[in-house]
Amino acid sequence: MEVNFNDEDKYYLAKKKVESIKGFYGNLTAYILVNIVLIVINLMTSPNHLWFYWPLLWWGVGVVFHGLKVFEVFPVLGKDWEEKKIKELMEKEKENKKKWQ
Repeated sequence: MEVNFNDEDKYYLAKKKVESIKGFYGNLTAYILVNIVLIVINLMTSPNHLWFYWPLLWWGVGVVFHGLKVFEVFPVLGKDWEEKKIKELMEKEKENKKKWQ
């Protein structure tokens, strides 16, 4: 089942991709800026008890997964997987309709 896109569809998909990339960069920028502030606060207020690495670590994991999804590095979250899943679900729906007719 080959899907043919017209120019309007291609534009919409490209725009959607750019928006997701922009969202990732926004998340990455916030991650960097907020964690710099947290490191400064931690080191100025309680340098003997370091806690800044916890938000740095866990938010960082989220940023990495966000980047993997946006740049389609992680195959389960990529476009090919989505298209295969859509085709699979459409085939199941066709089979279910045939059963009841």
